[in-house]
Amino acid sequence: MDLEMVAYLSKLGKLAFTEDELKKTAEEMTSIIEIMDTIKEIDVTYDALADNKNVYLNDLREDASEPSMPTEKILQNAVNSENCFVVPKVVE
Repeated sequence: MDLEMVAYLSKLGKLAFTEDELKKTAEEMTSIIEIMDTIKEIDVTYDALADNKNVYLNDLREDASEPSMPTEKILQNAVNSENCFVVPKVVE
């Protein structure tokens, strides 16, 4: 990355750099860009067999419905008795 681009970006970001700081920042940004270019070379294609090798669908339990708690028991400590909970208002 050249010094003109770093100076332009620093102006956009309202940052004030000395000439030495501009040179150092340009070197650092160049090394960051080089690292990002190497990351682009990594193969990140999805392989269902390799990515899910620890999931065994046969070991999952059967989905079974169960009765829920009675509404009266759930609402016994509720302030409002109209089958609902009243919560504090958080949005105006």
